[in-house]
Amino acid sequence: MNTRLDPTALLPTLADIEAAAEVVYRDFAATPQYRWGLLSQRLGTDCWLKHENHTPVGAFKIRGGLTYFDQLAQRGSLPMEVISATRGNHGQSMGWAARRHGVACTIVVPRGNSVEKNAAMRALGVTLIEHGDDFQEAREHAKQLAAQRGAHMVPSFHPDLLRGVSTYWWEFLRAVPQLDVVYVPIGQGSGACSAIAAKLALQHPVRVVGVVSSHATTYADSLAAGRVIEAPVTTQLADGMACRVADPEALAVMAPHIDHIVQVSDAEVAAAMRALFTDTHNVAEGAGAAALAAALQERDQLQGLHVGLALTGGNVDAPMFAQVLQAS
Repeated sequence: MNTRLDPTALLPTLADIEAAAEVVYRDFAATPQYRWGLLSQRLGTDCWLKHENHTPVGAFKIRGGLTYFDQLAQRGSLPMEVISATRGNHGQSMGWAARRHGVACTIVVPRGNSVEKNAAMRALGVTLIEHGDDFQEAREHAKQLAAQRGAHMVPSFHPDLLRGVSTYWWEFLRAVPQLDVVYVPIGQGSGACSAIAAKLALQHPVRVVGVVSSHATTYADSLAAGRVIEAPVTTQLADGMACRVADPEALAVMAPHIDHIVQVSDAEVAAAMRALFTDTHNVAEGAGAAALAAALQERDQLQGLHVGLALTGGNVDAPMFAQVLQAS
Protein backbone atom coordinates (compact mmCIF):
# COMPACT_ATOMS: atom_id res chain seq x y z
CA MET A 1 0.00 0.00 0.00
CA ASN A 2 1.42 3.36 -0.97
CA THR A 3 2.04 5.55 2.05
CA ARG A 4 4.87 7.64 3.40
CA LEU A 5 4.23 6.47 6.93
CA ASP A 6 4.97 3.18 8.60
CA PRO A 7 1.38 2.05 9.23
CA THR A 8 2.27 0.40 12.54
CA ALA A 9 3.32 3.82 13.86
CA LEU A 10 -0.32 4.92 13.61
CA LEU A 11 -1.60 2.25 15.98
CA PRO A 12 -1.75 2.63 19.76
CA THR A 13 0.24 0.20 21.90
CA LEU A 14 -1.27 -1.75 24.78
CA ALA A 15 -0.01 0.93 27.18
CA ASP A 16 -1.62 3.62 24.99
CA ILE A 17 -4.95 1.80 24.99
CA GLU A 18 -4.89 1.24 28.74
CA ALA A 19 -4.15 4.94 29.29
CA ALA A 20 -6.91 5.87 26.87
CA ALA A 21 -9.37 3.72 28.80
CA GLU A 22 -8.70 5.80 31.92
CA VAL A 23 -9.62 8.91 29.90
CA VAL A 24 -12.77 7.36 28.46
CA TYR A 25 -13.97 6.02 31.82
CA ARG A 26 -14.06 9.54 33.28
CA ASP A 27 -17.21 10.02 31.17
CA PHE A 28 -18.80 6.55 31.05
CA ALA A 29 -18.17 2.95 31.99
CA ALA A 30 -17.17 0.13 29.69
CA THR A 31 -20.05 -0.84 27.42
CA PRO A 32 -21.53 -4.34 27.78
CA GLN A 33 -21.19 -7.29 25.44
CA TYR A 34 -23.81 -9.99 25.54
CA ARG A 35 -24.34 -13.40 24.04
CA TRP A 36 -27.93 -13.05 22.88
CA GLY A 37 -29.73 -16.39 22.61
CA LEU A 38 -32.03 -15.52 19.72
CA LEU A 39 -29.23 -13.84 17.81
CA SER A 40 -26.99 -16.89 18.24
CA GLN A 41 -29.87 -19.06 17.10
CA ARG A 42 -30.37 -16.87 14.02
CA LEU A 43 -26.67 -17.05 13.13
CA GLY A 44 -26.47 -20.74 13.99
CA THR A 45 -23.44 -20.31 16.21
CA ASP A 46 -22.17 -18.55 19.35
CA CYS A 47 -22.74 -14.81 18.74
CA TRP A 48 -21.65 -11.91 20.94
CA LEU A 49 -22.77 -8.31 20.47
CA LYS A 50 -20.69 -5.33 21.65
CA HIS A 51 -23.09 -2.53 22.57
CA GLU A 52 -21.46 0.71 21.49
CA ASN A 53 -24.99 2.01 21.07
CA HIS A 54 -24.95 2.34 24.89
CA THR A 55 -22.45 5.22 25.09
CA PRO A 56 -23.68 8.72 26.05
CA VAL A 57 -23.93 9.70 22.36
CA GLY A 58 -25.26 6.35 21.19
CA ALA A 59 -22.16 5.40 19.20
CA PHE A 60 -18.51 4.36 19.57
CA LYS A 61 -17.10 7.63 18.19
CA ILE A 62 -17.22 9.39 21.57
CA ARG A 63 -14.20 7.37 22.68
CA GLY A 64 -12.01 8.87 19.97
CA GLY A 65 -13.23 12.39 20.64
CA LEU A 66 -12.33 12.14 24.29
CA THR A 67 -8.79 10.90 23.63
CA TYR A 68 -8.22 13.33 20.76
CA PHE A 69 -8.96 16.30 23.00
CA ASP A 70 -7.06 14.77 25.91
CA GLN A 71 -3.96 14.53 23.72
CA LEU A 72 -4.37 18.17 22.66
CA ALA A 73 -4.66 19.16 26.31
CA GLN A 74 -1.59 17.12 27.32
CA ARG A 75 0.42 18.87 24.60
CA GLY A 76 -0.84 22.26 25.76
CA SER A 77 -2.33 22.89 22.33
CA LEU A 78 -6.08 23.13 22.92
CA PRO A 79 -7.41 25.55 20.28
CA MET A 80 -10.10 28.18 20.61
CA GLU A 81 -12.22 26.41 18.01
CA VAL A 82 -12.33 23.04 16.28
CA ILE A 83 -13.98 22.34 12.95
CA SER A 84 -14.77 18.95 11.46
CA ALA A 85 -17.13 17.17 9.07
CA THR A 86 -19.46 14.28 9.77
CA ARG A 87 -22.61 12.37 8.93
CA GLY A 88 -23.39 12.54 12.65
CA ASN A 89 -21.61 10.31 15.15
CA HIS A 90 -18.14 11.82 14.76
CA GLY A 91 -19.75 15.25 15.13
CA GLN A 92 -21.44 14.24 18.38
CA SER A 93 -18.11 12.94 19.61
CA MET A 94 -16.45 16.28 18.81
CA GLY A 95 -19.28 18.22 20.42
CA TRP A 96 -19.14 16.17 23.62
CA ALA A 97 -15.37 16.41 24.01
CA ALA A 98 -15.15 20.06 22.96
CA ARG A 99 -17.77 21.00 25.55
CA ARG A 100 -15.80 19.11 28.21
CA HIS A 101 -12.70 21.20 27.41
CA GLY A 102 -14.46 24.53 26.84
CA VAL A 103 -13.62 24.66 23.12
CA ALA A 104 -15.96 26.05 20.46
CA CYS A 105 -17.01 23.41 17.93
CA THR A 106 -18.28 23.84 14.38
CA ILE A 107 -19.38 20.81 12.39
CA VAL A 108 -20.15 20.64 8.67
CA VAL A 109 -22.70 18.07 7.49
CA PRO A 110 -23.95 17.39 3.96
CA ARG A 111 -27.39 18.63 2.99
CA GLY A 112 -30.13 16.15 3.81
CA ASN A 113 -28.25 14.75 6.79
CA SER A 114 -30.06 12.91 9.58
CA VAL A 115 -32.43 15.34 11.28
CA GLU A 116 -32.05 13.68 14.67
CA LYS A 117 -28.25 13.47 14.50
CA ASN A 118 -28.18 17.18 13.63
CA ALA A 119 -30.41 17.94 16.61
CA ALA A 120 -28.19 15.85 18.90
CA MET A 121 -25.10 17.78 17.79
CA ARG A 122 -26.77 21.12 18.38
CA ALA A 123 -27.83 19.96 21.84
CA LEU A 124 -24.12 19.47 22.65
CA GLY A 125 -23.38 23.08 21.73
CA VAL A 126 -22.19 22.44 18.18
CA THR A 127 -22.56 25.14 15.54
CA LEU A 128 -23.88 23.19 12.57
CA ILE A 129 -23.31 24.10 8.92
CA GLU A 130 -24.95 22.22 6.05
CA HIS A 131 -22.87 22.12 2.87
CA GLY A 132 -22.44 19.76 -0.08
CA ASP A 133 -24.19 16.70 -1.35
CA ASP A 134 -22.08 14.09 0.46
CA PHE A 135 -19.53 13.66 3.25
CA GLN A 136 -16.55 14.36 0.97
CA GLU A 137 -17.92 17.76 -0.07
CA ALA A 138 -18.72 18.58 3.56
CA ARG A 139 -15.18 17.64 4.59
CA GLU A 140 -13.58 19.79 1.90
CA HIS A 141 -15.70 22.75 3.00
CA ALA A 142 -14.74 22.15 6.65
CA LYS A 143 -11.04 22.28 5.69
CA GLN A 144 -11.59 25.58 3.89
CA LEU A 145 -13.43 27.05 6.88
CA ALA A 146 -10.71 25.96 9.28
CA ALA A 147 -8.04 27.59 7.12
CA GLN A 148 -10.04 30.82 6.85
CA ARG A 149 -10.74 31.04 10.59
CA GLY A 150 -7.44 29.73 11.88
CA ALA A 151 -9.38 26.95 13.63
CA HIS A 152 -8.14 23.45 14.31
CA MET A 153 -9.42 20.96 11.71
CA VAL A 154 -10.16 17.56 13.22
CA PRO A 155 -9.89 14.73 10.68
CA SER A 156 -12.10 11.64 10.72
CA PHE A 157 -9.04 9.40 10.91
CA HIS A 158 -6.09 10.18 13.20
CA PRO A 159 -3.88 8.25 15.66
CA ASP A 160 -5.31 10.20 18.61
CA LEU A 161 -8.80 9.07 17.61
CA LEU A 162 -7.61 5.48 17.28
CA ARG A 163 -6.36 5.55 20.89
CA GLY A 164 -9.90 5.95 22.15
CA VAL A 165 -11.75 3.80 19.65
CA SER A 166 -9.34 0.93 20.34
CA THR A 167 -10.63 0.79 23.92
CA TYR A 168 -13.91 -0.81 22.87
CA TRP A 169 -12.15 -3.59 21.01
CA TRP A 170 -9.75 -3.99 23.96
CA GLU A 171 -12.80 -4.36 26.22
CA PHE A 172 -14.44 -6.83 23.84
CA LEU A 173 -11.44 -9.13 23.33
CA ARG A 174 -10.62 -9.18 27.05
CA ALA A 175 -14.24 -9.89 28.03
CA VAL A 176 -14.74 -12.62 25.41
CA PRO A 177 -11.24 -14.00 24.73
CA GLN A 178 -12.62 -17.04 22.89
CA LEU A 179 -13.75 -14.97 19.89
CA ASP A 180 -12.62 -16.49 16.60
CA VAL A 181 -13.83 -13.80 14.21
CA VAL A 182 -15.23 -10.28 14.53
CA TYR A 183 -17.09 -8.12 12.02
CA VAL A 184 -16.63 -4.35 11.94
CA PRO A 185 -18.24 -1.76 9.63
CA ILE A 186 -15.91 0.61 7.77
CA GLY A 187 -16.76 4.28 7.36
CA GLN A 188 -13.53 6.29 7.41
CA GLY A 189 -11.68 3.37 8.97
CA SER A 190 -11.17 4.17 12.65
CA GLY A 191 -13.28 1.23 13.83
CA ALA A 192 -11.53 -1.39 11.70
CA CYS A 193 -8.05 -0.02 12.40
CA SER A 194 -8.81 0.05 16.12
CA ALA A 195 -9.93 -3.58 16.03
CA ILE A 196 -6.58 -4.38 14.44
CA ALA A 197 -4.76 -2.30 17.07
CA ALA A 198 -6.44 -4.15 19.95
CA LYS A 199 -5.82 -7.53 18.30
CA LEU A 200 -2.12 -6.76 17.91
CA ALA A 201 -1.76 -5.15 21.35
CA LEU A 202 -3.33 -8.17 23.05
CA GLN A 203 -1.63 -10.65 20.70
CA HIS A 204 -5.07 -12.13 20.04
CA PRO A 205 -5.55 -14.53 17.10
CA VAL A 206 -9.04 -13.24 16.21
CA ARG A 207 -9.78 -12.66 12.53
CA VAL A 208 -11.01 -9.13 11.72
CA VAL A 209 -13.51 -8.90 8.87
CA GLY A 210 -14.31 -5.48 7.41
CA VAL A 211 -17.81 -4.59 6.25
CA VAL A 212 -18.66 -1.96 3.64
CA SER A 213 -21.89 -0.93 1.98
CA SER A 214 -22.26 -2.33 -1.52
CA HIS A 215 -23.47 1.19 -2.34
CA ALA A 216 -20.21 2.81 -1.07
CA THR A 217 -17.30 0.60 -2.08
CA THR A 218 -14.22 2.82 -1.88
CA TYR A 219 -12.54 0.70 0.82
CA ALA A 220 -13.29 -2.60 -0.90
CA ASP A 221 -12.10 -1.25 -4.25
CA SER A 222 -9.04 0.45 -2.75
CA LEU A 223 -7.89 -2.60 -0.79
CA ALA A 224 -8.26 -4.73 -3.92
CA ALA A 225 -6.30 -2.23 -6.03
CA GLY A 226 -3.62 -1.36 -3.48
CA ARG A 227 -4.34 2.36 -3.82
CA VAL A 228 -7.17 4.81 -3.16
CA ILE A 229 -10.05 4.30 -5.56
CA GLU A 230 -12.90 6.80 -5.37
CA ALA A 231 -16.35 5.22 -5.59
CA PRO A 232 -19.84 6.75 -5.77
CA VAL A 233 -22.08 6.66 -2.72
CA THR A 234 -25.70 5.68 -3.21
CA THR A 235 -26.63 4.07 0.13
CA GLN A 236 -29.86 5.42 1.56
CA LEU A 237 -29.62 3.63 4.90
CA ALA A 238 -25.99 3.15 5.99
CA ASP A 239 -24.90 6.78 6.30
CA GLY A 240 -22.14 5.80 8.73
CA MET A 241 -20.44 3.94 5.86
CA ALA A 242 -21.22 6.55 3.17
CA CYS A 243 -17.60 7.33 2.30
CA ARG A 244 -16.62 8.27 -1.29
CA VAL A 245 -12.82 8.44 -0.86
CA ALA A 246 -10.88 6.04 1.37
CA ASP A 247 -8.23 7.37 3.74
CA PRO A 248 -4.75 6.24 2.59
CA GLU A 249 -3.42 5.85 6.12
CA ALA A 250 -6.38 3.69 7.13
CA LEU A 251 -5.81 1.56 4.02
CA ALA A 252 -2.16 1.10 4.94
CA VAL A 253 -3.15 -0.23 8.36
CA MET A 254 -5.90 -2.50 7.05
CA ALA A 255 -4.12 -4.03 4.07
CA PRO A 256 -1.96 -6.58 5.92
CA HIS A 257 -4.41 -7.27 8.75
CA ILE A 258 -8.00 -7.34 7.47
CA ASP A 259 -9.00 -10.96 6.84
CA HIS A 260 -11.39 -10.01 4.06
CA ILE A 261 -14.12 -7.51 3.15
CA VAL A 262 -17.84 -8.21 2.96
CA GLN A 263 -20.17 -5.93 1.00
CA VAL A 264 -23.74 -5.59 2.29
CA SER A 265 -26.71 -4.05 0.50
CA ASP A 266 -29.22 -1.63 1.99
CA ALA A 267 -31.78 -4.45 1.91
CA GLU A 268 -29.46 -6.71 3.93
CA VAL A 269 -28.76 -3.89 6.38
CA ALA A 270 -32.48 -3.25 6.83
CA ALA A 271 -33.06 -6.95 7.51
CA ALA A 272 -30.26 -6.88 10.10
CA MET A 273 -31.77 -3.82 11.78
CA ARG A 274 -35.06 -5.70 12.11
CA ALA A 275 -33.28 -8.80 13.39
CA LEU A 276 -31.40 -6.85 16.06
CA PHE A 277 -34.61 -5.26 17.27
CA THR A 278 -36.48 -8.58 17.27
CA ASP A 279 -33.70 -10.58 18.94
CA THR A 280 -32.27 -8.00 21.37
CA HIS A 281 -34.75 -5.07 21.38
CA ASN A 282 -31.86 -2.74 20.61
CA VAL A 283 -32.12 -0.02 17.96
CA ALA A 284 -29.30 -0.07 15.41
CA GLU A 285 -28.62 2.55 12.77
CA GLY A 286 -27.68 1.25 9.33
CA ALA A 287 -23.93 1.08 9.94
CA GLY A 288 -24.61 -0.34 13.39
CA ALA A 289 -26.41 -3.32 11.84
CA ALA A 290 -23.88 -3.89 9.06
CA ALA A 291 -21.75 -6.34 11.06
CA LEU A 292 -24.74 -8.63 11.57
CA ALA A 293 -25.73 -8.28 7.91
CA ALA A 294 -22.25 -9.45 6.90
CA ALA A 295 -22.21 -12.34 9.37
CA LEU A 296 -25.61 -13.53 8.14
CA GLN A 297 -24.29 -13.40 4.57
CA GLU A 298 -21.44 -15.70 5.65
CA ARG A 299 -23.54 -17.78 8.05
CA ASP A 300 -22.59 -21.15 6.56
CA GLN A 301 -18.88 -20.44 7.05
CA LEU A 302 -19.27 -19.53 10.73
CA GLN A 303 -20.71 -22.71 12.18
CA GLY A 304 -18.88 -23.81 15.31
CA LEU A 305 -17.08 -20.48 15.69
CA HIS A 306 -17.37 -17.77 18.35
CA VAL A 307 -18.47 -14.65 16.45
CA GLY A 308 -18.24 -11.04 17.66
CA LEU A 309 -20.32 -8.24 16.16
CA ALA A 310 -19.91 -4.51 16.74
CA LEU A 311 -23.24 -2.70 17.16
CA THR A 312 -21.45 0.57 16.50
CA GLY A 313 -24.36 2.95 16.91
CA GLY A 314 -28.10 3.34 17.34
CA ASN A 315 -28.65 6.85 15.97
CA VAL A 316 -31.28 6.36 13.31
CA ASP A 317 -34.10 8.83 12.68
CA ALA A 318 -37.44 7.57 14.01
CA PRO A 319 -39.30 7.80 10.64
CA MET A 320 -36.51 5.84 8.94
CA PHE A 321 -36.53 3.16 11.63
CA ALA A 322 -40.31 2.91 11.51
CA GLN A 323 -40.10 2.44 7.73
CA VAL A 324 -37.49 -0.32 8.17
CA LEU A 325 -39.62 -2.16 10.73
CA GLN A 326 -42.79 -1.84 8.67
CA ALA A 327 -41.03 -3.29 5.65
CA SER A 328 -40.90 -6.65 7.39
